[in-house]
Amino acid sequence: MSACLIDDTRLRQWQTLTLAILLVGYTGYYICRSNLSVATPSLLQEFGPAGFDRRTIGAISSAGVLFYAVGKALTGLAGDFAGGRVMFLAGLFGSVLATIFFSAGSGVAVFASAWVLNRFMQSAGWGGLVKIASHWFSARRYGTVMAILSLSYLFGDAIGRYVLGAFLSRGAGWRDVFAISAAILAGIGAITLAMLRSSPRDIGCEEPDVSAHNLYGAAGAESQPTNLRDLLRPYATAVPFWLVCVVSCGLTLIREAFNAWIPVYLVDVHGLPIGQAAQYSSMFPFVGGLSTLAAGMASDTLSRGARIAIVVPCLVLCAASLVLLAVASANHNLTLSLWAIALVAFWLLGPYSLLAGAVALDFGGRRGSATASGLIDSAGYLGAVLSGYAIGTLVERTDWATAFRALATVAAAALVAAIAFWYHARKGRAHGPRSYDQDVVRDAGRGAVLR
Repeated sequence: MSACLIDDTRLRQWQTLTLAILLVGYTGYYICRSNLSVATPSLLQEFGPAGFDRRTIGAISSAGVLFYAVGKALTGLAGDFAGGRVMFLAGLFGSVLATIFFSAGSGVAVFASAWVLNRFMQSAGWGGLVKIASHWFSARRYGTVMAILSLSYLFGDAIGRYVLGAFLSRGAGWRDVFAISAAILAGIGAITLAMLRSSPRDIGCEEPDVSAHNLYGAAGAESQPTNLRDLLRPYATAVPFWLVCVVSCGLTLIREAFNAWIPVYLVDVHGLPIGQAAQYSSMFPFVGGLSTLAAGMASDTLSRGARIAIVVPCLVLCAASLVLLAVASANHNLTLSLWAIALVAFWLLGPYSLLAGAVALDFGGRRGSATASGLIDSAGYLGAVLSGYAIGTLVERTDWATAFRALATVAAAALVAAIAFWYHARKGRAHGPRSYDQDVVRDAGRGAVLR
């Protein structure tokens, strides 16, 4: 066997290993994020008599989302300079410490401080993951690879909710939920620290290509930017990029609202036991995982700038599903409500997963991928600040049906921005590969091959 084939086989083996490590690692991140949603009914029961109500927990959730949004931008920028592995591990172990802090605390001030710290540390994870993926995988596979990696936060959320909900059903308290999730993530972190590599160059192999239509041109194949100005300037003038940020704002708001409130909704409206409600809520990310795989693989077959086209029909159906959920809630129909939640998950999470994943890699290449992902996610989570306090307040003042109708309006607004991006793409102004078979950037210094 020739040396070329040996190197190619070795690279493929390491690509598979890296994909698995990142998938499991970011799954662990979400176990330490879904814990608050799972524990919320227990927290309300224990501290409710002292004034700890839905508005309070919503405010804590929103504060966490705000710090997560700010952290996304900051850690995204840092990730393109420091490297993906450093950021991924720093966020992981920081989240472990913050979760332990929450489990040992008591009172609104402690809970808020611990949750804000946890979300800020977790903001480093996805940008670090995207940066690593930009080094290991070819542009022709961005959609499929990022769809697989997106399963980490969808199935990770589902696994976290189901497992932690099972502990609650067996008599565990909310402190146990946080301690268990911290222990799981710490164990995953130890394996990740030992096995994760930043780039194929760490094992003596060449890096695959990037899209020729990234915002940096030929410089997009470089690992690091030269300075902050050169890193940010292409994004400042790219209208399609900011349209993606607007879409992200709407989709993330809806997603975070469901992540935060599904267990409480099922208890409030349908009278389910707390543990069962937590387990039922795992359906949302699980169904979303199926949608994510379908959207990611389909996007790799589309022409230049057309990934976003998947979002348009999906948002129409997402808005309709939210209206259906409002009707089911008003009629206290559990079966119809569960079906509507599944439909929202399917039409929402597939398109959502494209934005800070494959689309961010299309925009940033290797040079600015963490920044693209961070800015898109930051815009999304700034909108999602409303998912906690605003939704909690709306439900306290009106009802859940009104809240779901409001989220349907958000989906319609995001649809307008997605159509505008699609218009730019069809006119040839949107960024994105025409055909990955033709439009690739090779690393001139290393003669990188397409894989």
